[in-house]
Amino acid sequence: MRKRHFTGLEVSLMVLFALVLVVAVAMIVLVATGEPGTIKDIVPECPNIPEGERVDCFPDAGASQQKCLERACCWSPLNETNVPWCFFSKNHGYSALWRPKKKKKLMDAPSLFGADIKELTFYAEMQTENRLRFKITDASKARFEVPHEHVQSLSDTPNGPLKYRLELIQKPFGLKVWRTTSPEKLLFDTTIGPLVFADQYLQLSAKLPSHNIYGIGEHVHQTFRHDTNWRTWPIFTRDAFPNGGTHNLYGHYPYFTCLEDTSGQSFGVFLMNSNAMEVTIQPAPAVTFRTIGGVLDFYILIGETPEAVVDEFTKLIGRPFIPPYWSLGFQLSRWDYGSLEEVKKVVERNRQAGLPYDVQYTDIDYMENKKIFTYDMDKFAELPQFADYMHDKGQKYIVILDPAVSTGQRINGPYEALERGHAAKVWVTEPDGVTPLLGEVWPGETLFPDYTNQACIDWWVDEISRFHKEVKHDALWIDMNEVANFVKGGIKGCADNKLNYPPFTPRILDDLMYSKTLCMDAKHKWGDHYDVHSLYGYSMVLATDKASKAVFGKSRSMVFTRSSFPGVGKYSGHWLGDNGANWNDIKWAIPGMLEFNLFGIPYIGADICGFFDDSTEELCTRWMQVGAFYPFSRNHNAQGYADQDPAAYGFDSLVVNTSRHYLNIRYTLLPYLYTLFYKAHVNGETVVRPVMHEFYSDSETWAVHKQFMWGAHLLITPVLDPGVEFVEAYIPDAIWYNFETGIKITDRKATINMHLPADKIGLHLRGGGILPVQRPDITTTYSRLHPMGLIVALDDNKAASGELFWDDGDSRDTVSSGVYIHYQFSVANGVLSMQVAHNGYTDPNNLKFEKITVMGVNSAPAHVLVSDGNVVITLNESQIDYDSSTQVLHLTNLELELGKEYTVNWEVKISVNIDCYPEEDKDQAKCEARGCIWEVRVRRYSIFRPIFDPYNARYEVPVHLDLPATPETDETKREYRVQINDKPFGIQVIRKETNEIIWDSAVPGFTFSDQFLQISTRLPSDYVYGFGETEHPTYKHDLNFHKYGLFAKDQPPGYKLNSYGVHPFYMGLEKSKSAHGVLLLNSNAMDVTFQPTPALTYRTIGGILDFYMVMGPTPEEVVQQYTEMIGRPVLPAYWSLGFQLCRYGYANDTEIADLYRDMKAAKIPYDVQYADIDYMERQMDFTLDQVNFKELPALVDQMRADGMRFIFILDPAIAGNETKGSYPAFDTGIEKDVFIKWPPELSNDIVWGKVWPDYPNVTVDNSLDWDTQVELFRAFAAFPDFFKTSTAEWWGEQIKDYYNNIMKFDGLWIDMNEPASFVHGTVGENCLGNDDLENPPYMPPLESQLRGLNHKTLCMNSEQILASGTRVKHYDVHNLYGWSHTKPTYDALLSTTGKRGVVITRSTYPSSGRWAGHWLGDNYSAWDQLLKSIVGMCLVVLGKISITITGADICGFFNVAEYEMCLRWMQLGAFYPFSRNHNTINMPRQDPVAWGTGFANMSRDVLNIRYTLLPYLYTLMYEAHVHGNTVVRPLLHEFVTDEKTWDIDRQFLWGPALLITPVLEMGVTVVRGYVPKDLWYDYHTGKAVEVQGRFVDMDAPLTKINLHVRAGHILPWQKPESNTQYSRLNPLGLIVALNDEGVANGSLFWDDGEGIGEFHLCVCVCVCVCVCLGMGIMRNLMVLISLDVSSSINDLFNPGSLEICENMTFLQSDIICCTALRCFQSEVFSE
Repeated sequence: MRKRHFTGLEVSLMVLFALVLVVAVAMIVLVATGEPGTIKDIVPECPNIPEGERVDCFPDAGASQQKCLERACCWSPLNETNVPWCFFSKNHGYSALWRPKKKKKLMDAPSLFGADIKELTFYAEMQTENRLRFKITDASKARFEVPHEHVQSLSDTPNGPLKYRLELIQKPFGLKVWRTTSPEKLLFDTTIGPLVFADQYLQLSAKLPSHNIYGIGEHVHQTFRHDTNWRTWPIFTRDAFPNGGTHNLYGHYPYFTCLEDTSGQSFGVFLMNSNAMEVTIQPAPAVTFRTIGGVLDFYILIGETPEAVVDEFTKLIGRPFIPPYWSLGFQLSRWDYGSLEEVKKVVERNRQAGLPYDVQYTDIDYMENKKIFTYDMDKFAELPQFADYMHDKGQKYIVILDPAVSTGQRINGPYEALERGHAAKVWVTEPDGVTPLLGEVWPGETLFPDYTNQACIDWWVDEISRFHKEVKHDALWIDMNEVANFVKGGIKGCADNKLNYPPFTPRILDDLMYSKTLCMDAKHKWGDHYDVHSLYGYSMVLATDKASKAVFGKSRSMVFTRSSFPGVGKYSGHWLGDNGANWNDIKWAIPGMLEFNLFGIPYIGADICGFFDDSTEELCTRWMQVGAFYPFSRNHNAQGYADQDPAAYGFDSLVVNTSRHYLNIRYTLLPYLYTLFYKAHVNGETVVRPVMHEFYSDSETWAVHKQFMWGAHLLITPVLDPGVEFVEAYIPDAIWYNFETGIKITDRKATINMHLPADKIGLHLRGGGILPVQRPDITTTYSRLHPMGLIVALDDNKAASGELFWDDGDSRDTVSSGVYIHYQFSVANGVLSMQVAHNGYTDPNNLKFEKITVMGVNSAPAHVLVSDGNVVITLNESQIDYDSSTQVLHLTNLELELGKEYTVNWEVKISVNIDCYPEEDKDQAKCEARGCIWEVRVRRYSIFRPIFDPYNARYEVPVHLDLPATPETDETKREYRVQINDKPFGIQVIRKETNEIIWDSAVPGFTFSDQFLQISTRLPSDYVYGFGETEHPTYKHDLNFHKYGLFAKDQPPGYKLNSYGVHPFYMGLEKSKSAHGVLLLNSNAMDVTFQPTPALTYRTIGGILDFYMVMGPTPEEVVQQYTEMIGRPVLPAYWSLGFQLCRYGYANDTEIADLYRDMKAAKIPYDVQYADIDYMERQMDFTLDQVNFKELPALVDQMRADGMRFIFILDPAIAGNETKGSYPAFDTGIEKDVFIKWPPELSNDIVWGKVWPDYPNVTVDNSLDWDTQVELFRAFAAFPDFFKTSTAEWWGEQIKDYYNNIMKFDGLWIDMNEPASFVHGTVGENCLGNDDLENPPYMPPLESQLRGLNHKTLCMNSEQILASGTRVKHYDVHNLYGWSHTKPTYDALLSTTGKRGVVITRSTYPSSGRWAGHWLGDNYSAWDQLLKSIVGMCLVVLGKISITITGADICGFFNVAEYEMCLRWMQLGAFYPFSRNHNTINMPRQDPVAWGTGFANMSRDVLNIRYTLLPYLYTLMYEAHVHGNTVVRPLLHEFVTDEKTWDIDRQFLWGPALLITPVLEMGVTVVRGYVPKDLWYDYHTGKAVEVQGRFVDMDAPLTKINLHVRAGHILPWQKPESNTQYSRLNPLGLIVALNDEGVANGSLFWDDGEGIGEFHLCVCVCVCVCVCLGMGIMRNLMVLISLDVSSSINDLFNPGSLEICENMTFLQSDIICCTALRCFQSEVFSE
């Protein structure tokens, strides 16, 4: 499909994917003056609305009826003071025009605070499929916008259908954001109140779909879910105590998440604005943002779950950093130890107490008179040695730094940091921009660094570097950076102006803008302090991170900040500030931690035992228990209060004992916690997690805020009140195990009274989790030396999964550099699989997994087997401990090496439960009504009784297979044996050589009914490839209960969306490293389901179960055998391997001519130009637009004369509303009866659809929504039945007539042949006949499955007639339509042109490759599409679809391409077999010359490489055509014995010898690639690669794609030219890559490139030995040989033709040619 369907509104919003709409307001006198006032004779038009929907019109103080009416607002007092008495009337707001720059009068209403902006710009970006941005700002003058270092405009483009729809309302202006579910859900509705936009007062309100609102900060929220009963929260960073009020605190977070309902669907709202503001939440439910500056820059983030929203938010603002491993240890601090001697006493007593303890802090008391970058040389004289003292015991030391710099001198001399600051002019200044602003903080009179000034950043980095040399430390704690000031504004006070005293002040603490901070008119490089105040901490973090990198180099270290802004979590952690030692603050810390995980700062915690006041022993005991599970776990208190480090309470105190116990548990679980931080960094997951994030379908979890989780699997239930041993705790709906005992608790989905005596906290493991653990120690330095283990908690299905991330815990950027280990753990059917997903790190401590604990094992295992894939050992009895009372299995004294893969099997039998009720509305009654077994599990399965019909003939697929005339009856000659099982019925296929069962359908679940056929099989391994056509994120299938629907549909690629073709074929790998393939020859709608057993279930709704298996045993042989059966791929014309250009939306033939001219001028190799449906008259086949494309035939003739080729598009649907005699294609089609009709018993009429053709004599109004356009403007269309011989003849006649009489062409592109229709079923959408065909009893999981099978296609009751005369339903043959369309098109092309040409088709079925190539459809301009194109290409070319000519639309079809992405895609696409750049209408051009000279040059360079290697590619195509080899080849096909290659899909091969390693991510200049186990040469340099069987970093500047040639191979080549007609005139050459024995082999296939049935030349070349005396070596050499086919064989190997490095001496005797070299001609293709 060439066009995505948008509503008229969406189309109006899409220009560069973000059309700017101008929202204009007219000016009235009082607005123009900027002064508040009244307009006489305006009567407020008051809406009749519920009280909860009132939007406050008087947010400032002093509301009265008179003042309210002066604002033209509505006055209605109530007995509730928190409900607005003065609320907005309908008179307020803006009106919008859809035409840009058209002004409109302001709606008559007074200004609230003056200076209303007269004209606004509305700007919307559909940034991703889940993220919408809209911005409202002054149309005539720039305003302050946050200069965020990570958030960029259009940072990504949608890679799938939008999950939202934006609707704009004109008057009064408003917008609505809808979730595009069925039915749609309204998420964000601003029509509840007017838009207000004045210079210093901006307001936007929005109604929300639920009361489940979480976020907004930073405040103390006493509950995690917001109270929506009229609460207003000010946001403006402030040094204030978190004492439970509603006042503003340290951070600035105008962000919230809203959980919509029990579906889990959620969305986030982020206002990118740093000015002072307030947010009101009201009962509607609704939210109102009021800010006093900047712009309204909103992001709406759509997620299927609350976690998915956090993922989207952190994608936007920056993923959280991974803290160093040691920083996850316990930490101690206090303000004012008094001396270093006292610090050491605290350290020693906690060491002596045996407390796990990693980090010690010193607060400002270590400084000389609180001056930063100094230390007290009296009380802290030995501070420079303190870090070493800590390091000696494996501990770390952190110092505090405040921003404010004292203006005083040091005791013994000048304050050099101050003087260097003066010299560099680093300070925040007074309004004059010159004079440093003076304030007062801890050291007295101070100056404030301006971290937005590069000179200040440089100074800050330098000062920290100097200080680190003087006082060694391990990380930095930055404080007081809101920015705090102990005098109001400054020592000189603040001027009386609109910045310091704005017309409206949000409800911030003290109601004074500069209270406890700087004057608002102070100057920073980024702007006025008024605008950047809340960014002070953010900018300090960015500067401190730079300092940290400069000081600590490759060591990760960390930064820890008090003030924060969205995006800080990318660099820093945060603590919840200066709390108190009381029972309220221990409670309120949990909502705070949960919120900061929403905000993207998972490294978070509260001061354990409280900062202010003395902590009681009970409070500190309970706080140490819960604090042991804070991500940032630090005990910290204030000056003048009693010591509260655990050992201060006494070595035998409950505080010490419980602290030691739970800190040991924490340290045991640190590998799990560290892995959670990795997942936060990579996937944006939360670390500390609200219960509702995991159990959102249970409304009881929505308000839980006294419990929290670590990740998905550890539930923490603390005691938060004094004198309490029973806690009301909610147990969500899952199996839960007591962490400390392993006992499964019986409660679930219930509130219980949990007994937690003084020494206990509630810890429970969720069934289904596998947690990596490690034996604890007193520091992480020591614990990391100890053996590891796993805790497995089985779920209802006796399954579990988990992960481990492991690196050295200290180095920077280990993820991006790949220096880490990543395990994926899973349990199914009593087998634990420990799979290494990535192994780039070797731990120096030779760590081993020593112990595995499994909870929920029903009985003692008979034996336990452990395998590393090669050796299987049986554990002895001493290693197995099973406790029947707890049902916990302990496996001990294991020696499983970290970094290696293992399986652990504690059950003998594996049972497979097959889903008996795959529909979604299952329950026990429905299950048992089918005679199935109902078992209540997390996933419910039932077991079928087999049903079959041996009497009635059924539809069978009419696709010819090349099968032996008689089956092989001699079993000794077969590679397999077959066993039949009776109960349950099933077939086992066993590979004789290895005795492996590779197919085993002897499992329950087989059924055979009229419209539901199901069969399941166990699989021999987890490695399965194939099935299509659906978009797969990886080449190897994920077997974790994934289901894919197969049904041909006009559907752009998307995750699990059925697209254009149907290919029920897969290749499976076996543990012996053999491979096999399985084809189900069935063309009905179906689905396939994987499960981790491993097993596979097929479900189809018609036909028969007709399976074919090919035995390999290598992957390449699987493809060869498969294509031998279904038909070898067509050999394309040579020119079709050249680069190709296409676009839907060429305006006229001049645009194509200009493009051709520019491409020639840029000297970019280019062979084929396309025309999409634009060239047609009203999109009708076999016509030419005589207005816009009148000169196209002449242009085509000119291009063909220059050696170019031309391809045009044909859709199958034929317009049916033309005047008789004016459209021969339809008229002759009627005469020959070629169109699909109803069965005669229903009607004799054609089954009409609608596609692209328009009615005659209409003007299409593109502003209308899509469905209306289809109804009003699209003509009736008839669909040819290509099964009929008469149709094939008719089709060929139309094609030949067009070629002879209208325009020449060289190939044909057939599209929309699923078949696609723009109406559902038929015009009027009333399908005749049996409704069970349109809406079958079982509906596979197809796109829009609720709409039935006829959605966007024909009625399933339509009748088609096979060549044999058999009448069939479209229900059975729908998936064959594109297949049936392809051969007639191929035959017509050959008979018309007399040459081979090429056909490209969209819809395919097995054997389509015999006649055509295929492209991967209407993809998106997005980075992830590059990888997905490799996966799709491997599936297609590999033989799973058996089509060698394939590729994706380079740079993407939908959406706006981005420069770097398009360039990297051009590099990748240069190695697609089908290399075409193609995009859609209304998008900017993306052809190589559209981007400028640099892009064109880089495109030319990589295409020159392609053209150089075309003889090799053409030879691969020949070998595919003759032998069935793959062209594009996954690495596992060549290196199947190397299991690392089984998962690789980011690299691919051309044939056996050329390795391609593209860049697939933005900003990457070093790509991580695997070097398989062989010798390889760098294609660009000819140098041998020194490693084998390893991942390496490959330099990949923007100008380069990494290519490597495999030793032992010879690649033919030819000098490139502007197209293949000219390049084929040049001499040929050979690239010879010698192996260690000095041997290389290769072949060349050569013919005229386009002939049919002519003579062809096959040259086979073998170079056996090449000795290079001049280099003194005999191997590891890649040479380039110039080969002219006109030369004699002796000439071919003249040593003088070798092009190698200089100073080489070659003698005739140095080159020996094998006698095997031969050259011959044959009438047929020859080896």
